[in-house]
Amino acid sequence: MTTSEDPDTVAALQSRLLRDLEPVVEENLERHIKATQEWHPHDYVPWSEGQNFAYLGGSDWEPGDSKLDPVARTSMVVNLLTEDNLPSYHREIATSFGRDGAWGQWVGRWTAEEGRHGIALRDYLVVTRGTDPVELERLRMEHMAAGYDNGDKSMLQTIAYVSFQELATRVSHRNTGKATGCPVAEGLLARVAKDENLHMVFYRNLLAAAFDQAPDATMEAVRDEVLQFAMPGAGMSGFARSSMMIAKAGIYDLKLHHDDVLMPVLRFWKVFERTDLGPRGEAARTDLAQFLAKLDEQATKFVTRREEAAARRAARTSA
Repeated sequence: MTTSEDPDTVAALQSRLLRDLEPVVEENLERHIKATQEWHPHDYVPWSEGQNFAYLGGSDWEPGDSKLDPVARTSMVVNLLTEDNLPSYHREIATSFGRDGAWGQWVGRWTAEEGRHGIALRDYLVVTRGTDPVELERLRMEHMAAGYDNGDKSMLQTIAYVSFQELATRVSHRNTGKATGCPVAEGLLARVAKDENLHMVFYRNLLAAAFDQAPDATMEAVRDEVLQFAMPGAGMSGFARSSMMIAKAGIYDLKLHHDDVLMPVLRFWKVFERTDLGPRGEAARTDLAQFLAKLDEQATKFVTRREEAAARRAARTSA
């Protein structure tokens, strides 16, 4: 929703949508529960590889202990720290959706499922000595103490954002797993990615229904979240440097963001085919189309430069 809109009108629309969309929430919650497969974090951790640290008579972590590819290790730590801020995320969606009825049931279910991700990733990294546990804990304390603030997004903006963000997280987890060189880590991250995909489907379906209820306001929310999108871990220490490493490795970059995250969801909502938009919605769609064209151009240039750099390195190696 645009900031120029009357706050009273925004509040009235949100109140109506919370009421009118509740049957959609209930229907998709039932579908989600039926589609979800029970899994347990402890099954994905190679406990036999564990050993005590110095406090209990063992040896503390050293860089040579990690068997993970350095870039994949960085990506896995970023993914874990992102998951760690779950208390803040719960607060944000509970504030947007409320804690009553089907909305509240979804908030609780989503939070419980997301909680497994941080447990499993941390147990894997600590048991396998995949990263320095002291540094990891310091980063966790810093990141969680800072918390996460969505900037007072409207309910529609929140749903639009998480529709994209859950899919982005799925892509990041799966590609990180493939890059680790460890079959156990890959299996764990693929399992986490399945949860993220189901969460994306829930939010994606909910916003599709919102489009039918309030097409202009929903298109504005989509426009806002595409143009302003940032991963929830963007505020963590060293994120810019880590995200560039991750992008250069092809784990998550602008091309993947455009092709595998934004466009599939936008196509599902038929944003460029809708015929029910008024002037506000049409203006938002124009903004969106222009931004996507520029993003695609920028992403393509990045991939081209990355491939050219890889070719130069290969030539030097073979010379």
